[in-house]
Amino acid sequence: MASLQSLPSSYQNWLLKPSTMLGCDTHGPCKRSTSLTVRAEQASKSSSLPSQDRHGRRLLLAAGLAIAPWISPSNYIVKSFAAENKKGFLPLSDQKDGYEFLYPFGWQEVVIEGQDKVFKDVIEPLESVSVNLIPTNKQDIRDLGTPEQVAEALIKNVLAPPTQKTKLLDAKEHDVDGKIYYTFEFIAKAPNYTRHSLSSICINKGKFYTLTTGANERRWGKMKDKLNTVVDSFKIV
Repeated sequence: MASLQSLPSSYQNWLLKPSTMLGCDTHGPCKRSTSLTVRAEQASKSSSLPSQDRHGRRLLLAAGLAIAPWISPSNYIVKSFAAENKKGFLPLSDQKDGYEFLYPFGWQEVVIEGQDKVFKDVIEPLESVSVNLIPTNKQDIRDLGTPEQVAEALIKNVLAPPTQKTKLLDAKEHDVDGKIYYTFEFIAKAPNYTRHSLSSICINKGKFYTLTTGANERRWGKMKDKLNTVVDSFKIV
């Protein structure tokens, strides 16, 4: 399996781009896919980054991640999870890629380039959930580092634009049916808004899964219980 360094520059840019992982962290229409790219020459300058940033990049490189063109809207179905469906939420189960989660009733599916699945609120553009999966040669999320190390690396290099000030609030490890997940909470401050997010990541059968959900900080008090339900419902099946 190819390492990140051996991939074409366009693939490297995709992995290292300052994506929101949601495609909805801007005020533009969600049909505009967030292309947010990192120039190839920026990647080549990583050696000049502070040691903390270089360490974060090494964690991502260590995953041996590669991109595969397997994303297809026909690969999932919506169905009930036995004893899992909660009032006010709808279930999604992707049988081909092997994951499931709940999302709030009323959120609409949108297509975002580079994301496997995205649902968002049509009125509050920062309220959304996305799932991304890419191949990896690692067998366990713990192979990449501690929850704090992996969370910091993802936030700085993938989950937030470099122009935003980010802060990791919490990171932890937990076991669900024998699979290890890292979950973490963070904020990202833009000039005109702050987004409060939750993520859950897991490695299973050669795939690196990331679910991210969040909301505008001004609505966090109202949305945090719903968003925690979303992230807690994420399971690899």
